Amino acid sequence: MDAYITALASFLPGDPVANEEIDLYLGPVDRLSSRTRTKILTSNGIRSRHYAIDRETGEPTHTNAQLTAEAVRRLPAAGAGGWSCLACGTSSPDQLMPGHASMVHGELGGQPCEVVSTAGICLSGVMALKYGAMSVALGSAESAVATGSELASSFMRTDFFAHAGSTKAGDCASKPRHPAFSFEEQFLRWMLSDGAGAALIERQPSGTPSLRIEWIELSSQAHRLETCMYAGCSKQVDGGVVGWREASRKGHAGGVLTVKQDAKLLNREVLPALVGASLPPIARKQGLTPRQVDWFLPHYSSAYFREPLDRQLHDIGFPIPQERWFTNLTTRGNTGSASFYIMLEELVHSGRLRSGDRILGFVPESGRFAVGYLLFTVV
Repeated sequence: MDAYITALASFLPGDPVANEEIDLYLGPVDRLSSRTRTKILTSNGIRSRHYAIDRETGEPTHTNAQLTAEAVRRLPAAGAGGWSCLACGTSSPDQLMPGHASMVHGELGGQPCEVVSTAGICLSGVMALKYGAMSVALGSAESAVATGSELASSFMRTDFFAHAGSTKAGDCASKPRHPAFSFEEQFLRWMLSDGAGAALIERQPSGTPSLRIEWIELSSQAHRLETCMYAGCSKQVDGGVVGWREASRKGHAGGVLTVKQDAKLLNREVLPALVGASLPPIARKQGLTPRQVDWFLPHYSSAYFREPLDRQLHDIGFPIPQERWFTNLTTRGNTGSASFYIMLEELVHSGRLRSGDRILGFVPESGRFAVGYLLFTVV
């Protein structure tokens, strides 16, 4: 596969926001939500994150498209628009239509290029990276830029909850209620943050270091598992969902736009499905063994999952010593589809990589349980 990541960049808006400052940006919550916050922040290990919100005025400082464009502009020579393909992934676009990549292209200006928007949740950024890599490897693009970005704070503000209304999971006809009583909604308020990352992909290595893309594998378990993380729909007691258009038509749209997480389903299924059931066949297909992995970059939403992930890897016979792991969740927060870009960018610029090192990325998403595994070689 003749495709190399030759440059990486990230953009994190504003100053780092400490745990005790969250309410100053997102707005206050009541006592019940405060107890939820304490419980979640204690387990997720996040000490700071970034929000595209002006602390003094409460107004947004960037749109998602602007966040993404800022990351792209930080790529060497990318501001001149020398690439011919722009692939952008996000779970929080600024609008339903047009596509996110079109809006990013509009922010960047430059010249005509191919644009592709990838939908999903955390995996959407990896989908964009795979599309860009395939375009370069197939010769349809001389170079490509791939991005992952999130404006999660737009979903997490107190005033958004208040205006969107809240509904009980499993009953799209229930009456709106205060969001503090919905754990499915409040769970994510203390987990998600804003940021964007970008990668420049070319046919030849040119950066120091460059990363040869060996392969990118995507795998879904939606054929056997129900929806876990969702927005724009209401989850029913039988595990099905009612979309926002049908809910609106029936007058039951309260809370349908808030982002929710079925935490019990997440804890029960995410590692067995996306590690236990997914990694072994991919490893067999690619001939990958744990000893070949010099760096393991796992995207997990919470430090709570670190030890269970380690146990799961041991259980399937693919142990990777934790001294080979790299993550910046503690200081960057969970930026969803941007997280892997932001992790990889920090590692590449850390000076710790050596020629020949192999990097294995693990990017799960709980939407309806899908995962991406990525292997790079440092050149």
